[in-house]
Amino acid sequence: MFSSSLGRKLMMAVTGVSLIGFLLVHCGINATVLFNDGGETFNEAAKFMATNWLIRTAEILLFVGLLWHIVQGLWLTFDNQKRREAKYGAKAGNSNSKWYSRSMGILGSILLIFLVVHLKHFWIVSRFGMPHHLTELPSGGEDLFAEMVMVFANPVPVVIYVLGCIGLAYHLLHGFGSAFQTLGINHKSYTPIIATVGTVFSIVVPLVFALIPVVMHLELIK
Repeated sequence: MFSSSLGRKLMMAVTGVSLIGFLLVHCGINATVLFNDGGETFNEAAKFMATNWLIRTAEILLFVGLLWHIVQGLWLTFDNQKRREAKYGAKAGNSNSKWYSRSMGILGSILLIFLVVHLKHFWIVSRFGMPHHLTELPSGGEDLFAEMVMVFANPVPVVIYVLGCIGLAYHLLHGFGSAFQTLGINHKSYTPIIATVGTVFSIVVPLVFALIPVVMHLELIK
């Protein structure tokens, strides 16, 4: 399970599906910023997520799953490269697979860099307290909306986040369907449905994530 290629792919699929669920919840919470109510709804949702013991426990498990997903993905990428003893004389390209299906290692590395930046901006702030330049909410808890306003006032993080979301979209376009196929959820009756849901999810969720820093930088959200 933990040493064979098949076992590693299975673990990638299990952790991948759990992370898909996390992305859906995370996207829904972040989208409350678009209510344009001064961050009130967003801060309340973020406070609930940070203080609920059940969610905090799930957060730890998800974080472990994320690290495991990264480790397994890197191992599979390096193992596949090592197994190719000789380069092909000609490449079939998109005739056999999409470029992003063949570039999951690169896309995953881009996402890892983006994740480190994102954790620095918001997760560390949320879990270990606000920087001195921002104040705490009157109701208690960190004013993550104020942190968001400050971070996305700078165009550099906005560009990084948008590029990260593009990488996420391509990563999901392959990973969503691949995870279900690896888990054996593959049948002519519902595989097309999974493919359609996966495509929609892979476009809409990263699009919402990318939209937030852009509209905040343009000061359309206050």
